[in-house]
Order: sequence, then C-alpha cells, then structure tokens
Amino acid sequence: MSSDNLACPSTSDLRTQPVAALDKEGIGPAMTSIPMIACSTSLSEHHSGGSGTNKNKQMVEQLQRYGLISSKKVVEVMETIDRALFVPDGTPAYVDSPMAIGYNATISAPHMHATCLQLLEENLQPGMHALDVGSGTGYLTACFATMVGPQGHAIGVEHIPELVASSIKNIEKSAAASLLKGGSLSVHAGDGREGWPEHAPYDAIHVGAAAPEIPQPLIDQLKPGGRMVIPVGKIFQDLQVVDKNLDGSVSIRSETAVRYVPLTSRDAQLKGY
Repeated sequence: MSSDNLACPSTSDLRTQPVAALDKEGIGPAMTSIPMIACSTSLSEHHSGGSGTNKNKQMVEQLQRYGLISSKKVVEVMETIDRALFVPDGTPAYVDSPMAIGYNATISAPHMHATCLQLLEENLQPGMHALDVGSGTGYLTACFATMVGPQGHAIGVEHIPELVASSIKNIEKSAAASLLKGGSLSVHAGDGREGWPEHAPYDAIHVGAAAPEIPQPLIDQLKPGGRMVIPVGKIFQDLQVVDKNLDGSVSIRSETAVRYVPLTSRDAQLKGY
C-alpha cells in the first residue's frame, strides 16, 4: 500500500500541486494535478481542536476551499456522515488519504469520495436505487443511502464477511442508522462482480476496485438513464463514467487516471492478489 508522503507546501503554495489521486484500496498513486490537501501535517493541525463533528465539517470545508467539492448536496452529505466512524480507531480520520482497514483493503481518501459522489449526484436523488460494489467500511454506502433517502435503496456488496459485519456496526453509529433500521440501506456479503440482482435495476453503481474490463452483470443491472463509476485497467487505470442511455445503449468516458487494487475474488484479495 502507499500513502501521501509528499512534503507539505506553505500556505502560499496551496494551489495546484501534483499529488496522488488515491484509490479506495490505496496501493499506489496515479499522479494528477489537484490542490495539495493530502498533507497529514497541515490537516491534522487544522483539525487539532473541537469535536469530531466539527473536525469532519472542517475537512469538508478544506475540500471545498481547494475546489474538490462544488456540489452543495455533496457538502451536505459528507458533513452528515462522519468519516471518523468508518475508519479504524487510532487513525487520523480527517486526513485526505486512504486508510488501511485490514484484509488488504482501505477506505478511500475523502477527495475520491467527493469525486464519486459528484459524478453520481444526479443518479442519487430521493427514491432512487444505488449499488456500492466493494463497500468496505460502509462509508460511501451510508452517503448513498442519505442521498436517496427512505424511499430509495442503497445496497453495499462486500466479499469479506468480516468487513460486512463491521460496516453494519459503523452505520449503526452514524446518521444513516435509521435508514439501516428501516431497510432502505443494507449491506451484503457477495461477489460484487455479479452485482446484486435482487434490487436491480440501479440508477447509480459505484465500484471500488479496478476491473480489467467492465463486468457485464453490472452493465445489465444499470437502469436506462443510470450511471456507473468504475476504475478500469490493470497497471494503467482510468476512472470511467458509464452512462446507460434510455435506448439501452452505453456511453463511456474517462474521468481521471487512478490506481486501485484489482476487482477480484475474496481468496485472491486475502492472499495479496
């Protein structure tokens, strides 16, 4: 795994710096040009005081300040779902970096969460259905559920049963707890490459690991008018945006270069790929 180990710039240099567009699994950077907020020293100092809720809000404000969040709705949901509830105890929850969560997996850096939420925002309206493949600690699934509300449905699929169990506990402590209790949010153990047909079709699908090619079951389970965000590639990867048109045809574009671990089997992941 890798993390942001770049030197912290001065305040006057906090504009555009080459930093890692870090992935959910955090094994390596795809260098891109975005504002340098992935500096653990500066962020930890910025968040040194106040409650966890205040620190979470300050983290979101930092992302806004550096142009990584423009959507008011995404700001609202990221302020509502406290990241600290979804990272292991003792880790710096509000630093813009992925965090190891065990089982050769990590939780994404906040700026990657923001990127995916903004790309999917129009497909996460109240009453819509969302699928989170490789749901990990449950953070993004909780965000999806908050956006689609009690009349919608947010499904997390994770092939590590221990992560499924811990993610449910995380969600129970969060602002999305009532959605879990009410049944509009659920997390399941399974092979995310096969999707989750029970609640298909989906308006939004997010995939948190890189596929060599887009799995056909996920395309099949995407609703006409729906959107999927998925990293695709092996050594070189792109975060691809897949739109299913109303006639059933599919349009694909690349959003940015990324580096994710492979979308693979449980056994392969536990063996370190």
